[in-house]
Amino acid sequence: MRRAGADAPPGLWTVLVILLDDSGGVSVSNRLFTVGPVEVFEDTMQAMNKPMMIHRGQKYASLQHGIVEKMHKVLDTDLHIFLAPASATAFLEACVRCGVHEHMMSLTNGSFGDRWASIGTACGKQVKRVEGQWGKAIRPADAAGKLEPATEAVTIVSNESSTGVLNPTMELARLFKAEADPLVFVDGVTSVGAVDFKLREMEIDALVFGSQKAFALPPGLAIICCSDRLLKVAEKVKGRGYYLDLLEYKKSADKDMPLTTPPISLMYGLDYQLDKMLKEGMANRYARHHEMAEAARAWAFKRFKLYAEKGYESETITVVDSGKLDFARLDKELKSRGFEVSPGYGKIKESTFRIGHMGDLTMKDMNDLFKALDDSLEAMK
Repeated sequence: MRRAGADAPPGLWTVLVILLDDSGGVSVSNRLFTVGPVEVFEDTMQAMNKPMMIHRGQKYASLQHGIVEKMHKVLDTDLHIFLAPASATAFLEACVRCGVHEHMMSLTNGSFGDRWASIGTACGKQVKRVEGQWGKAIRPADAAGKLEPATEAVTIVSNESSTGVLNPTMELARLFKAEADPLVFVDGVTSVGAVDFKLREMEIDALVFGSQKAFALPPGLAIICCSDRLLKVAEKVKGRGYYLDLLEYKKSADKDMPLTTPPISLMYGLDYQLDKMLKEGMANRYARHHEMAEAARAWAFKRFKLYAEKGYESETITVVDSGKLDFARLDKELKSRGFEVSPGYGKIKESTFRIGHMGDLTMKDMNDLFKALDDSLEAMK
């Protein structure tokens, strides 16, 4: 730390921060085309650069109230909306702790479906797994007849970010409603804000997501949309805890208050991003994400192969089946050009890499990335 200068007011100090890379050189920020956290644009960063305030006063209450009202418009839903200073995983666990007495069923065709099932087991629930093939969607035919009489809730990952598969969530939710009508919980972490869920038609009981994916914010905010039915069930479930008790969130939300200390800077950012989304128009936003996804798939198909099956590809993440490509070298080449993508994940980590195309990115950004990828691959020959 050093003094600001001879002309600076008394007591004014500045901090000189130098970031070093692995080689000891100065680190340069890369443009992120990753699965998350994603690229946060400068205007959004500036929107978060506001003074702190107490979180138990009217000013804060107005901020939270406005955010929830805008979120209802963005998602076109009347479901309850709660926010927590956490990763989305917290609300995935809240669904289990608040909505399941003993028995649940988890659909899984990738790492994040496995994770939700594991959360259920860790919370002491009896979990039946319906396992699909990695790279393939779980269709209603795969899940039909799998519900047991004791099944209280089903978990679905809408967009499996380890494989780049977009599961047919609407069709699955309707299947379960027709069969036995259990609670239906959906992981929308890498799809909400980029894919139209048609929540009014889907009639699910929980949709969980976070700030650092398609909402193009830093990590730190978990968001859940939940039904009256889930809250009613929660009243009789034991062992909900406190930090993950949806009934506690409901009590606070009714007063436009947080349950615990919120990340106020992120709240400013979310308020700003919701305004941007409403100004763009959600139909336009969904179309933009589709265009970027189509372009990423075309590039991947030209250079390698796609891991996800045709017709069920993600709108936010393209998983490239790159075989024996030396990703560490590609990563180094790409970063030297100022760009970054994500490595593979889970059991396909060594044979894939992932391109994220969500949030505020545009086709210009994608074309910049494709050129950098092409140049990097040429340099590796």
